[in-house]
Amino acid sequence: MNFGKNKHDELDQSKNFPPHCYTTPSNVSLPLPYLLKTGLENKFILLHISFHLKSVIPKAESKSFFPERNIFSSRSNSTCKIPLGVTVEPTEVCAYEKSGQELSDDTDGSHDGFRDNYFDVDYCDSEPTNVGSSRQTLPVFRNVERTSNDNRASATQPVEGNPPVDPLLRLTGAGSDEPVNVPTIEASDSTFSDGSDLHKGKYFNTKKDLKRKLSDIAMKGNFEFRTRKSNRSLWVIECIDPNCSWRLRASKIVPESTKFVIRKYVGVHSCSLLNRNANHRQATYVVIGEQVAPQYVGVEKGPGPKGVQTFARTELGAQISYYKAWRGRKYAHTLIRGSPEQSFHVLPLYFHMLEKLNPGTVTRIEVDGESRFKYLFLAFGVAIRGFHYMRKVVGIDGTFLKGQYRGVLLVATTQDGNGQCYSLAWGIVDSENEDAWSWFLTQLKEIISDTDELALISDRALSIKKAISTVFEKAHHGACAWHVAQNIKNKFKCADIMGSYWSAVNAYRCEDFTGYMIDISNRYPRVAEYFENEIGFEKWSRCHYPGLRYNITTMNMVESLNNILVNARDFPYVALLDVIQEKMSKWWNNRQIVAMTITTPLTPSRESELRPRLAQSNGRHTSQLNPITYHVKGGELEGVVDIFNKTCTCKEFDIDKLPCVHAVAAAHHAQVSVYSLVSPYYTKEYYLLAYGETIYPVGSQ
Repeated sequence: MNFGKNKHDELDQSKNFPPHCYTTPSNVSLPLPYLLKTGLENKFILLHISFHLKSVIPKAESKSFFPERNIFSSRSNSTCKIPLGVTVEPTEVCAYEKSGQELSDDTDGSHDGFRDNYFDVDYCDSEPTNVGSSRQTLPVFRNVERTSNDNRASATQPVEGNPPVDPLLRLTGAGSDEPVNVPTIEASDSTFSDGSDLHKGKYFNTKKDLKRKLSDIAMKGNFEFRTRKSNRSLWVIECIDPNCSWRLRASKIVPESTKFVIRKYVGVHSCSLLNRNANHRQATYVVIGEQVAPQYVGVEKGPGPKGVQTFARTELGAQISYYKAWRGRKYAHTLIRGSPEQSFHVLPLYFHMLEKLNPGTVTRIEVDGESRFKYLFLAFGVAIRGFHYMRKVVGIDGTFLKGQYRGVLLVATTQDGNGQCYSLAWGIVDSENEDAWSWFLTQLKEIISDTDELALISDRALSIKKAISTVFEKAHHGACAWHVAQNIKNKFKCADIMGSYWSAVNAYRCEDFTGYMIDISNRYPRVAEYFENEIGFEKWSRCHYPGLRYNITTMNMVESLNNILVNARDFPYVALLDVIQEKMSKWWNNRQIVAMTITTPLTPSRESELRPRLAQSNGRHTSQLNPITYHVKGGELEGVVDIFNKTCTCKEFDIDKLPCVHAVAAAHHAQVSVYSLVSPYYTKEYYLLAYGETIYPVGSQ
């Protein structure tokens, strides 16, 4: 279509068109947005002028494609290319006016710089506005092309020898013989949406929340964006492809607020698929960590680095390296469990809340001369009170921590009447040295009595041995038989004598013990000498132990706790203590439920141990020697039982405090309940009393 050489002053507005419309002599009205520079305060007014199509383009002319026309801002670096088509639908525009005051949607005062670098044609996505007497919809033009300052100037400045051309005439083609196509309303097939729910006016609590949302959209859409401008109150981004129309501008609601609102947003991409990149810049370890963090809530381990890689690929559509996955996992841990520095900062408050929620809880924090953390100690009041119903055999050991500041986790534990671990006290120290062990045992001594009834079991570390002899003067120290066996195998390479060794460890009578040691001495004299002189029989042999260690010969109870906490050993200290509290709360609750369902006088494990002895005693011949002493014959070994002092010559009754087969036969002959001969530590009542209370968490308090 040719509009001829009509001048812009010849435009006829005398027809029956709305006052906001311009018409050409051919009675064609077109949508025309452009910036009109005012001469007063060097401000801009964005005018959206709606035109109506008054004539139909001839069919023959509509078949050809005509050159595109550009709309130029007088200051902008951008050029909006409008694809020209055949027909025009009635349109409506969003008018943004600017006078001497701020633009209505630019409350952060930064609109000037933004208009220079962001939108030249300020369309919004089909926001209805009443223009004149009609209600119409604004078309959205997506293809945005950047032009240099030289091109921009040459497009608006007159050519020498020709009069200046009005921008309106340049757009419409007035004064030119070139035909002009009518703009197409529908978006091009090459454009596509980012698939997000973002829109102009959407609020975010912080700029960080907005960034997190946009990073998630970018990763899922496999595109990248870059920051055009960013400060405390403004964030302007665009697609990494300079020819793409996707972009966003957000700023603070008011300068004093932290809330951000989207001011401008074009969610449609017009860039090539070649720019799609799965391994893009938005897939930072911080973003990955924030996305994967929920998978670490309520669990100790969670996905490893390879699991994080899989998560990023399947859930976020991002390909990341193993190192980035490792950093993302570490950052997720920090989000869920806090940083080590935060842990040290809140530790005193955490202990205060534990003491408040769990009466009787003992906590200690030791610092050095420069007020830096050195040691900590924790014993729950529930466990301290429950220790009264436990056998007085305490195993102590330490395990290395793997967090940023390392350290060693110390633990003191015993066994309940059902043979389960009973955690008594916890500590964190710098290393397993004599000073650290002495400090820990000093705190432990405040909650358990130092008596000759107490047995302390540990490995043969010299630091522990010295600390025990210094702090607990009356208690008896025993060595863990398993650690002794490992030392023997490593030092003498004598694995073939382990059978005789364990038989010697578990022997109740010294006569039996001697027989096993003779066998060891005949094969490995140096090993027998090492047992007797360097270690001492009293440290690892049940029958030679000077105190009372019952049937506890190893520290399996301590090793079990270390294995349970293996995944939490790289946590910050407070997070580690939270895991300990959570597990202890769970154990106390479960065992309390078990205790209330027990129908026998003894705990389940001791009941199952005693019942076979009752069957074995039926074939024994029992004779009474005096009112409290009975002689039991039969079987491989005879026994003399004192039912009053609860002893037997087989020594099993004496050490374990659970009736042996001879004691069961004597009780049956004396018509005495066999349960009356059992130590109270194995009874249902003691078991229930030991776990009768609850350990409460600190939680978010």
